[in-house]
Amino acid sequence: MTNIPQSLREVLQNRYPLNPPRIIETQESSDGTRKFLLELSDGAWIETVGIPEEKSEDKESGAHSRLSVCVSTQVGCAMGCAFCATGQEGFTRNLTTDEIVDQVYLVADSFNRRVSNVVFMGQGEPFLNYVAVIKALHILNDPQGLAIGARKITVSTCGIIAGIRRFSQEPEQFVLALSLHSAVQEKRNLLMPQVRNQPLNQLKDALKYYQEKAKRRITFEYLLLDGFNDGEDDLMALLEFCQGLLCHINFLRLNKVPGAVYQASSPQTFKEWTKALEKQGVEATTRLSRGADISGACGQLKNTHLLID
Repeated sequence: MTNIPQSLREVLQNRYPLNPPRIIETQESSDGTRKFLLELSDGAWIETVGIPEEKSEDKESGAHSRLSVCVSTQVGCAMGCAFCATGQEGFTRNLTTDEIVDQVYLVADSFNRRVSNVVFMGQGEPFLNYVAVIKALHILNDPQGLAIGARKITVSTCGIIAGIRRFSQEPEQFVLALSLHSAVQEKRNLLMPQVRNQPLNQLKDALKYYQEKAKRRITFEYLLLDGFNDGEDDLMALLEFCQGLLCHINFLRLNKVPGAVYQASSPQTFKEWTKALEKQGVEATTRLSRGADISGACGQLKNTHLLID
């Protein structure tokens, strides 16, 4: 801006630096999903995913009805979940609000269209970076920002109880998702060792509190793992955990991670569990896997680069 004094330009640069992320690599799936490996201003790397979805009537023309962005909230992650590639990396730092929002702008620019949905399901635990995440939510939702409806923005947590209670006080209708993966405490501890100090009974109390305050439905994410958390006892434990909660179960298929000890359950198991839950009045769906042919899971592209480098 050459129409303002140099001294003022220097102040603006120091106080309000504009450091958009740099794209290291872009991979595009056969289903249109694009995964971006991004470098931040300090040299740290994160991943972001853009997921287009077609209207059935527009398939021939190639038009898309939705564009969802899966954003990261931290460089790395401290949760160490056994099924997650990012968990193998460890934690480096929190992202700033602008670094979170920039991911959405970058995907919108790449697809040259408006982003309709945002999910905070990328690298990191959002509730361990609460202040920056909430500021980002407000910018994404603000009519003078990206004007994305609050009900089209989802925040996924591993189950940080203090964060859930705090989130219940937010006035906007943001969606809460919880990575559950087992309603049996011992098994959940094995899958998600860093939340063993957030026991299921206290977690359920926090979820009840959230629903009393926010009046919103909760989505539970559940990876069905063959021979580990997909037995009859596991199903009964899940049904018991859902009692008294307005919730939706989102079954996930395991993305293959090098060195992983778990395997995805059979398609028949997915069908049987969905049927059993719906019979008890609990809505359940299986999330369509997107970007599987481009290492679409959190941390896979980044870790591949680190191994090569």
